[in-house]
Amino acid sequence: MDEKHGNTDGLTRRDFIKTASAASVATLAAAVAGSSGRCAGGSDAIRIGVIGAGGRGTGAAIDAVNSSPGVEIVALYDPFQDRVDSCLARLKEKVPDAVKVTPETCFTGFDGYKKLLAIKKINYIVTAAPPGFRPLHLKAAVEAGKNVFMEKPVAVDPVGVRSVIASSELAAKKGLGIVAGTQRRHQQRYLELMKRVHDGDIGEVVGGQCYWNQGDLWVVERTPGMSDMEWQCRNWLYFSWTSGDHIVEQHVHNIDVVNWAFNAMPVKVMGMGGRQVRTAPEYGNIFDHFAVEFEYPNGARVMSMCRQTKGCADRVEEKIVGTRGHAFGYGEISGPKAWKFEAEEANPYVVEHADLIASIRAGKPLNEGRRIAESTLCAIMGRMSAYTGRALSWDWAMNASKLDLFPAKLELGPNPVDPVAVPGVTPLV
Repeated sequence: MDEKHGNTDGLTRRDFIKTASAASVATLAAAVAGSSGRCAGGSDAIRIGVIGAGGRGTGAAIDAVNSSPGVEIVALYDPFQDRVDSCLARLKEKVPDAVKVTPETCFTGFDGYKKLLAIKKINYIVTAAPPGFRPLHLKAAVEAGKNVFMEKPVAVDPVGVRSVIASSELAAKKGLGIVAGTQRRHQQRYLELMKRVHDGDIGEVVGGQCYWNQGDLWVVERTPGMSDMEWQCRNWLYFSWTSGDHIVEQHVHNIDVVNWAFNAMPVKVMGMGGRQVRTAPEYGNIFDHFAVEFEYPNGARVMSMCRQTKGCADRVEEKIVGTRGHAFGYGEISGPKAWKFEAEEANPYVVEHADLIASIRAGKPLNEGRRIAESTLCAIMGRMSAYTGRALSWDWAMNASKLDLFPAKLELGPNPVDPVAVPGVTPLV
């Protein structure tokens, strides 16, 4: 969950959206409206189907509408009816003119997404179900010929990562767009910072640190009669098969920024972590803290840290170390070429949709699938190393690991959960 913006100013996501520049967003929308390209079918209309109607799916759909003219929301899917109902109510409150959803275009159950994807006029999918479902839903959406905005992370295991890469390659062949919810890639301060890093303003990149340390998050209590599967899907933050653990679900943002700075993926990963505070059953089988070292092809090492524990120091940022200075994700460089971002910037949660829609309309669709799949794998490797106590190589994780956490059968019933990992005991798969 993106409960915090990536700066260290303590803004929540909601606060950040409230304070985004309306003028900047309007400028973006005007630019998109002026593009000369056409969507499939000879129309500039963007017709959205939402797969995963929780808070993030609802928010992403609203952001898409606010990003560009000519955007409609025509269908909703979630396994659970109450989530569909709450999503629809929120959409009608926030973007009423864009809501074209009918009772016939609302779908539930584990296979309801297939019915949504069968609606021919839909050309833009927001997929925001729990991350464990992302490879399945992306594959189906691309095979159905839809452009996709998919939330991060995009998988919870190496098998899922490979599936996402394959789907992204198919999307490229079909001329379909894919943008991931790593909004820093569409945020002006990060774009300007990284240009300076890549232009050599801090010299050679030789190290770094990245952090996502914050308090605890929401919990969904299990009610009488709620099956294993339903509870895990509703309380999805706390099960490795649904969320990937918080190093994957949340810290992937910071890891992706570091990869961006290096223009490379790490070749080796070694991590540790544990479950010291969140030990009750409602916290499933995930850890509450991680510390991971990533080694990059040039021999540089980056220390990563993430924690979800209330009452402790918070820190959400990235620091890139160069031979002639340091770069900070909040938009600052120290050293001989010192610089600080001070401009007003548009809401990156809106910009990422504007960028995707503009690319679709221009006939040059963006495709971020492989990039976010690789950054997701980095986070997965950190979790796997911490869970097992083993050091991992990129080549092994990408090409050899057989870890597949997704249930063999999706149905509302029993679904035994793997025990909490014990480093040195839990096997590496």
